[in-house]
Amino acid sequence: MPEKSIWPEHEVTQQLVKAVAEGSDPQAVNDLMERHRSALRRLIQFRLDRKIAGRVDASDVVQDVLIEANRRLKEYVADPSMPFHLWVRQLAKDRMIDLHRRHHAQKRSVDKEQPLNARRFGDQSSLDLAAQLPDQELTPAAATIRKELEERFLEALDQLDDADREIVVMRHVEHMGNSEVAEALDLAPAAAGMRYLRAIRRLKAVLTDPPSQVENG
Repeated sequence: MPEKSIWPEHEVTQQLVKAVAEGSDPQAVNDLMERHRSALRRLIQFRLDRKIAGRVDASDVVQDVLIEANRRLKEYVADPSMPFHLWVRQLAKDRMIDLHRRHHAQKRSVDKEQPLNARRFGDQSSLDLAAQLPDQELTPAAATIRKELEERFLEALDQLDDADREIVVMRHVEHMGNSEVAEALDLAPAAAGMRYLRAIRRLKAVLTDPPSQVENG
């Protein structure tokens, strides 16, 4: 059974977007924003570079994204070309890119820097590497193993190129379906599916590669 998406139920969101557009519910704007706060926080916590995380609180980034979404909401509801959660997700991604550009004057691309260095998500989704066990059921040894697996997964994911890493995160961290991923990336569903399969093959190759070069370097 697939994991539930971190993003709120689309049908309810659509109703709120409609209410905002019609001006029929004064509370609709606030409900729409608050409805996406938790998912935004989880996404931003996961993607925020740890060098920035020590100075920038994820909650502050979320608030900035929601303020920007509120500022541009009339523009969105006048022409909702994509589902609201994909739109606000893009605002969050743009905000994080801007943060990394301002905080990292490095030659590596911003997208290469940003994804997975924070090493914390509070999620049990890392390609089932962590056995999907609730924390309270883990022995200390099992908890250590899960942490090591998660670290290895993140390190492997960071070695993928931007496109591969993005689609793996969308499928296995945000738990987005293939059709959502296709829409977010402006791809045909079949093309999104093929890109995902290629990314998984590359990720598995990295995971099964012995780290001898690192150890001997």
